[in-house]
Amino acid sequence: MATGPTPNLFLAIDIKGEAVGGIGIHPLDDVKRRSAEIGYGISESLWGKGIMTDAVRSLVPVAFERYDIVRLQAGIFSNNPASMRVLEKCGFIREAVYRNAINKNGALLDEVMYVHFG
Repeated sequence: MATGPTPNLFLAIDIKGEAVGGIGIHPLDDVKRRSAEIGYGISESLWGKGIMTDAVRSLVPVAFERYDIVRLQAGIFSNNPASMRVLEKCGFIREAVYRNAINKNGALLDEVMYVHFG
């Protein structure tokens, strides 16, 4: 049986037939092969309505069932406290802060790493 990279999982967030966001799992490889990253985004008009919290909460068990992982992680820009709250509501814990790890639109930001252990 041929083996290759584990496929990513990308899903649309659909409300009343309209794609309003997305969420996905990216399994890591090599020495990090028992880890995966979760990423997500939603239309700004829908922020604060609990939609992303529900999506993340629904996808966490799928990640641990579908992939041979022991940790699911998310790196959040330090200027995005709403995303940090989403992860905390879903059982993620703040693990580390990587100083000046992000350069977005000319601004240096910290990356806050959150992790869920299943």
